[in-house]
Amino acid sequence: MRLLLDTHAFFWWFSGSRRLSPSARQAIEEEGNDVLISAASAWEIATKHRIGKLSEAGPLAKDIAGAMSSQGFQELPISVSDASRAGSLPGPLLDPFDRVLIAQALARDLVLVSNETIFENYGVRRLW
Repeated sequence: MRLLLDTHAFFWWFSGSRRLSPSARQAIEEEGNDVLISAASAWEIATKHRIGKLSEAGPLAKDIAGAMSSQGFQELPISVSDASRAGSLPGPLLDPFDRVLIAQALARDLVLVSNETIFENYGVRRLW
């Protein structure tokens, strides 16, 4: 299975938080699964840490690429097609980071690991 971690899932995995669901943790740990981290999540973590909304993410924000590498996670760049699709998604979802994750999951048939049930309104396969 190919998993795309939502920003909070990546942060909770990295920090060892119990807020990550057992099924999400198990899927991430499964050796046969590919785990991807979007550039949108790196952008969101760095931004929220910088403005003080995610102060506890200091160690992760300082070396997101290193944290990904240490876990064997793969980078998922944002393409122009991803950005266009994200901007064109219908509905009331305002968060640009979430819109990019939805667009990427749909375009690449990824399972989005997230506690955000609204993602299912966009036809995303979600695991939590």
